[in-house]
Amino acid sequence: MITCVVHYTIDPAQIDAFEDFARAWMRLVAKHGGVHHGYFLPAEGASDKAEALFSFESLAAYERYRARFGNDPEFVAADRIRDNSGCVVRYERTFMRPLLPTD
Repeated sequence: MITCVVHYTIDPAQIDAFEDFARAWMRLVAKHGGVHHGYFLPAEGASDKAEALFSFESLAAYERYRARFGNDPEFVAADRIRDNSGCVVRYERTFMRPLLPTD
């Protein structure tokens, strides 16, 4: 399993647009074979940080998902939310492997 952790700097004035963007991507990850663990948004005080975590069974499965970017109309529409609103100032992806508790 590989987990993608996305660190976002967001425009706090565009939080509603960011939530729309996040909902679209959660649906797309699930539709294309991944497991989305959610977006984590600012809860208290002024903050421009958000996080997202989602997993695929392998890097190859993630790459198949990524190959749809820019071509698939649903992916393009999801990115359009981000681009038109300016809700994402910048982002950085980190790939990690989980170490999970065992019984």
